[in-house]
Amino acid sequence: MVVDGGSGDRGEWEGRWNHIKKFLERSGPFTHPDFEASIESLQFLLETCKILVIGAGGLGCELLKDLALSGFRNIHVVDMDTIDISNLNRQFLFRPKDVGRPKADVAADFVNSRIPGCCVVPHFKKIQDFDETFYRQFHIIVCGLDSIIARRWMNGMLLSLLVYEDGVMDPSSIIPLIDGGTEGFKGNARVILPGMTACIDCTLELYPPQINFPMCTIASMPRLPEHCVEYVRMLLWPKEKPFGDGVCLDGDDPEHIQWVYQKSLERAAEFSITGVTYRLTQGVVKRIIPAVASTNAVIAAACATEVFKIASSAYVPLNNYMVFNDVDGLYTYTFEAERKDNCSACSQVPLDLHFSPSSKLQEVLDYLTESASLQMKSPAITATVEGKNKTLYLQSVASIEQRTRPNLSKTLKELGLTEGQELAVADVTTPQTMLFRLSFTS
Repeated sequence: MVVDGGSGDRGEWEGRWNHIKKFLERSGPFTHPDFEASIESLQFLLETCKILVIGAGGLGCELLKDLALSGFRNIHVVDMDTIDISNLNRQFLFRPKDVGRPKADVAADFVNSRIPGCCVVPHFKKIQDFDETFYRQFHIIVCGLDSIIARRWMNGMLLSLLVYEDGVMDPSSIIPLIDGGTEGFKGNARVILPGMTACIDCTLELYPPQINFPMCTIASMPRLPEHCVEYVRMLLWPKEKPFGDGVCLDGDDPEHIQWVYQKSLERAAEFSITGVTYRLTQGVVKRIIPAVASTNAVIAAACATEVFKIASSAYVPLNNYMVFNDVDGLYTYTFEAERKDNCSACSQVPLDLHFSPSSKLQEVLDYLTESASLQMKSPAITATVEGKNKTLYLQSVASIEQRTRPNLSKTLKELGLTEGQELAVADVTTPQTMLFRLSFTS
């Protein structure tokens, strides 16, 4: 129920924030040792604190609701997706009439109309569409993403915002990242202080591996509807290039999914396989795991609580990783994820690549994509050879990929690389270029 407030445009009424004041205007046995109760803390939340929520899906809807009801009024939300009818069972800010509209726009309109004084600003864009200036304006960033690549990119962006003077990090340049994730009846919430605590890439091994089907089964002996979709995704799309040369399959583009769906139906009919649907096609392409509304609610509540604790400085934040599981009973566990000294994202030092001079560039590429601690998707490798910057391999641009492809079969020595040579690697998983140092083995 919307209450039309008693004091001006902000929709205030007596006692509206009493539940928040109990935490901020008195001390207690669980408050932060340095916390000083005051009325200024509430005013900071209401008027000054600026929060960015990334994702307006299952977790994002819960996060926006929780944050707005906790006194945060200056909220931005970024989401590149549109509403599908399958979202309506758990993404409660949306209605049937909203199908096809941007999630960010609809979620912002709903919260703004429902909670007086709250100003949610929507951005129907990719996180990669914004530069450092945009992200630097926020006090805290909360992620409710279903993509490891997007998480890693956001992690890299916040690390790039850190300011160092004489090798010492300026604490004021830290923007805390609260990350939540769910997978069926399992979930996790974590607090990341970039440059101080374990980042996303420090714990990359914790993320579950994607399910992959044997290529021989996909190509010649499909038995499941998923095999048909994977055949179209992995073999037909790069062969037929339905939307032009160099256009990658986008799981969020309805036209792309429709093409894959139609081709998957043809493949399924050829082998008398039933069960190929548009929803299944989208799920296979995007690697979607069925979501559970109650898990989203629990993890979003944990993330919103951490935002409140950090923004108010009233309580000690989570240190720093909480897992939740209610598959069989209810289980939670908190542990401190440790920062890796050789993390490719936050260690600030080039990582050593151990290869022999006779190793081929293809082996380096395979290591970058298959290593559990790196898990790159489409690395582009450059190096300075004989004083000139040289692109050794780049696959995101078709013409350059064709020109640099022969380098993959050349040895590192043939490419003019030497002991201690630095390789600059760019990838979709991070906005930063990562540096590696060749260490030749005998």
